[in-house]
Amino acid sequence: MSVSSHTTNATSTSSATSSRPDTAHSTGVADSGRWSTRRIAMYALFVALAMATSFVEFPIIPGIQWLKYDPSGIVALIAGFAFGPAAAAIVSVLGFVPHLFMDPWGTLMAVLVALFLSVPAAVIYRKNRTRNGAIIGLIVGAVCALAIAIVGNLIVTPIYAHMTVAQVAALIVPALLPFNLLKFAIHGVVTFLIYKPITTLLDK
Repeated sequence: MSVSSHTTNATSTSSATSSRPDTAHSTGVADSGRWSTRRIAMYALFVALAMATSFVEFPIIPGIQWLKYDPSGIVALIAGFAFGPAAAAIVSVLGFVPHLFMDPWGTLMAVLVALFLSVPAAVIYRKNRTRNGAIIGLIVGAVCALAIAIVGNLIVTPIYAHMTVAQVAALIVPALLPFNLLKFAIHGVVTFLIYKPITTLLDK
């Protein structure tokens, strides 16, 4: 009698589970990080978009033509907000692969800056998925990226640009600081304006 009751309950539970609709989004945080086919396809799409936008370069500070802005960081940020820190890291790294063969040192700097911008922002937003969480994440990411951009230039630039550390340091205030502040401001504003509709669309 007892065994029969347990069997009936188990069957009922199994039926209820199988009839329950699957509400987890295969592309969003709700899928608990599962590597579904659609999720992998979305990652590949973001990587391809980051690659394409990394070639859209133009100066944004008058008189400083050698420092050029590209919008690929926005793609990494959106990927991080939509899928989490791992996606931000993957897009930040793979998005610059085509540049590796043309400018390895510059690519290293670009990857480091993208990682330090998008990964902290994604970590914070994953814990607080609100507009305030997005703002805090973008600010923290910008501060981290600014720090690595300055330190990275002091270490890496003298290696391949035939400049001394003192010469690079002399460029921090007139060039490196304003360029990176403006760059991260553009990244942050654009990301904040478009991340919600994009992540909502991806979760459908």
